[in-house]
Amino acid sequence: MWNDPCAAVVRVEGLRKRYGDLEALRGITFEIKAGEVFGLLGPNGAGKTTTIEILEGLRRADSGTVTVCGLDPGGEQAALKERIGAQLQATVLPDKIRVQEALALYASFYRDPASVGMLLEQFGLAEKRRAFFEKLSGGQKQRLALALAMVNNPELILLDEPTAGLDAQVRREIYALIERFRQERRTTVLTTHYIEEAERLCDRVAIIDHGQLIALGTPRELVLHSGKGTRIEVALAKPVSPDRLKRLEAVVDCLEVEGRYFLHAQPSALAVAALVRFLEAEGNALLDLHIAQPTLEDVLVEMTGRRIED
Repeated sequence: MWNDPCAAVVRVEGLRKRYGDLEALRGITFEIKAGEVFGLLGPNGAGKTTTIEILEGLRRADSGTVTVCGLDPGGEQAALKERIGAQLQATVLPDKIRVQEALALYASFYRDPASVGMLLEQFGLAEKRRAFFEKLSGGQKQRLALALAMVNNPELILLDEPTAGLDAQVRREIYALIERFRQERRTTVLTTHYIEEAERLCDRVAIIDHGQLIALGTPRELVLHSGKGTRIEVALAKPVSPDRLKRLEAVVDCLEVEGRYFLHAQPSALAVAALVRFLEAEGNALLDLHIAQPTLEDVLVEMTGRRIED
């Protein structure tokens, strides 16, 4: 197990990958430290899954260097498989294979596997040990997929959309499992479409768009460095041109949507004071006001011009 908190379990430098005319990755560079939960965020087609697949050794990079647990995923696949676990976007098993059989089968592929009984208990599958795969709920299938990813007791776990399509309760169960990976000092890399998931789970996130790394840091760092600041949503008694509100002190930007005004401000206190003075001078009135700190999703939209589902 990699216990040195300064060690880089994953090193990626100048990574490039092309599919025909599409350049999926355009020279991305990052490191992932031991014990981190590291998130890859970006709109559909940004290059997240391609990055994961190269780290897993499922695809070869066209250029650049990649090391995972000190190994080359492209040339040392057998050794790498002993040290990483992976959960893909979809886990497909034979309908009639039983949960315990699936775990035992996967365990047979490795030199020093984890205990099947322990995995059944840890992932809440003990009561389903004899259940056929086809009879499992979506959440149970996902817990089984995670258990299969852990069957070789890996140092690094790669999760591609681990909670996609699951309801809120099951997502919380998966979050608890990922938190346990952190406590065990396992390094975890995940892609996700749920911004709140990245904010809650990830120590650091990398935002990728059109194959390029455009931001890297903790969720808090990225939010604090957002150029648009605090979001202020207001409803007014009389309509006002957004351009006039945009010129108020400390207001960075203003957008009107269906009669409500969305202002971004830095600092927010000065902007609110300026807004009140402006409305008094105009004989206008403030009907409603909401102040919210920027979120990671705001940062992503600001940097990419797209929401994560786009």
